[in-house]
Amino acid sequence: MEIMRKDNSIRWGQLALIVVTATLGGLLFGFDTAVISGTISFVKEQFAMGSLMEGWFVSSALLGCIIGVVISGKLGNNWGRKKVMLISAALFAISAFGCAYSPDSFSLISFRLTGGLGIGMASVICPMYIAEIAPSHLRGKLVTYYQLAITVGILLAYFSNTVIQTGVKTTFTNEGWMHLIFSTQVWRAMFAVGIIPAIIFLLMVLLVPESPRWLALKKRNPEAEKVLFKISGAEHAKSELDVIQDSLKTTSNKRPADLFKGNMKKPLFIGILLAALSQFSGINAIIYYGPTILEKAGFQLGDALGGQVTIGIVNTLFTFVAIYFIDKIGRKPLLLWGIGGAILSLLLAAVVFAANISNAWFVLIPVILFTACFSFSFGPVTWVIISEIFPTNYRSEAVAISTMSLWVANWIVGQFFPVLLHGAGASVTFLVFAVFSAYAFYITWKKIPETRGKSLEEIERFWQLDNAHTL
Repeated sequence: MEIMRKDNSIRWGQLALIVVTATLGGLLFGFDTAVISGTISFVKEQFAMGSLMEGWFVSSALLGCIIGVVISGKLGNNWGRKKVMLISAALFAISAFGCAYSPDSFSLISFRLTGGLGIGMASVICPMYIAEIAPSHLRGKLVTYYQLAITVGILLAYFSNTVIQTGVKTTFTNEGWMHLIFSTQVWRAMFAVGIIPAIIFLLMVLLVPESPRWLALKKRNPEAEKVLFKISGAEHAKSELDVIQDSLKTTSNKRPADLFKGNMKKPLFIGILLAALSQFSGINAIIYYGPTILEKAGFQLGDALGGQVTIGIVNTLFTFVAIYFIDKIGRKPLLLWGIGGAILSLLLAAVVFAANISNAWFVLIPVILFTACFSFSFGPVTWVIISEIFPTNYRSEAVAISTMSLWVANWIVGQFFPVLLHGAGASVTFLVFAVFSAYAFYITWKKIPETRGKSLEEIERFWQLDNAHTL
C-alpha cells in the first residue's frame, strides 16, 4: 500500500523527461566510446599515422575523459548538475562535428580529446542527477537505465558504422561534401552520426530542472521545493525538503578532506574499490579485444566480429534483468549472484583455453555467460551504488573520485591486457580476472550495505551511525 501511495503521487511525465534526458548522456558515452572501432583503419591510412600517432588517436578520448572526471566534481558542486550536463552535451556536439570535418590528424585528435571531456563529465553527473531526483523506491531502476543507455550507445555505434560502410557508401556517387563524407571518407560519417543525439541531448537538458538537493545545498529552498513538487506533489515535496535540510545541517561544517576520515571514508573506499574491480573483472578486455580473444579460440575474423556483436547484444539484453530486479530484491543480491556467475564463467573460460579445446564455440559460451552476469550486476549496480552512498555536501566530488577509479582501472586493463594475453596466455589472463572478481564478491558480501528503498538521507545517516564496517 505504501508503494502504491508513493506511485500515485509521482508526476510520471516530468520524471520520465528527466530520466530520458540524463540517460541520453549515457547513450552518448557508449556511442563515443565505441564509434572509434570502425574508424581506426581508415584514419590510419588517410593520415599515414605511425604507431605513436595511432595510439594517441585511440587514447586521446580516454585522456579527455579523465580530465572531465577531475573537473566535473568541482563544477557539479559550484555550478549545479544541469549546467554540467549542458557543457557535456555541447562538448559531445563539438567533438562529433569537429571529428567529421577534421582536415588533419592533429585536429582529429584534439576533437577526440574534447569528446572525452564530455564522456568524463557525463559519467559523473548524469547517474548522480538521476539518483538525486528519483523517488527512493525507484532510484535503483532509474539509475540502471543509464547503464542500459551506455550499452545501447555501444550497439548504435557498431550498427551505424556497419550501415555507413556497407549500405550508405554506394548511395552518394556524385562529387560534393556528401560524397566525401559518405563515399570517399566514410569514417567522417561515422563520427558525424553522433551530432544528432548530441543536439537532442543539449535541447532536452534545457527542459529539465536543476537537482533539488543541489538547490537545497545552495540554500535555494523555494526552488528546490518547486522541483520536488513537479515530481511528487505538494505534500511529499514539503516533507522531503525538510529531510534534506536536516541532513545538510549535520554536514554543513564538513570539509572535502573529511571524506577520507572517520565514517565518510567507508563509503568512499567502497565506491573506489567497487568501481575499479568492475573493470578488473575483464569486461572491457572483452568489449575492446573480443575479436582477438575469439580468434585465439579458432574463429575466423568475420566470425569473431559476429561473436562480438553477439556479446554486445547480450550486454544490452541482460541489463533489463537489473532494471526489473534492482528495486525488488536489492543491490547486494544482484551483485552477489552476478559476480558469482562471472567468477564461474571466467574459470570455465580459463579451463577451456588451458585444455586447448579446438571447438571455438566452447570459448564463446563462457564469454557470453560472463557478459550476461556482468550486465545485470557489476555494470549497472556499480553506477547505482556510487550515485547514492555519499552525503549531498560531498556527493559530486565523491562520485567523481569513484568514477576516476573506474576510468583508471579501465585504462590499466586496456593498456596491459594485450601484454598479459600474449605473454601469459589466455588461460592465465582469465584466471587473473577471476581473482579480482572473487575479491569483489568478498567486498560485496562483507562491506556493502543494502540500500534498496532507502532515501539518500537515510543512507547518509547509516554511515554517521555505523562504526562496524572497516575496510
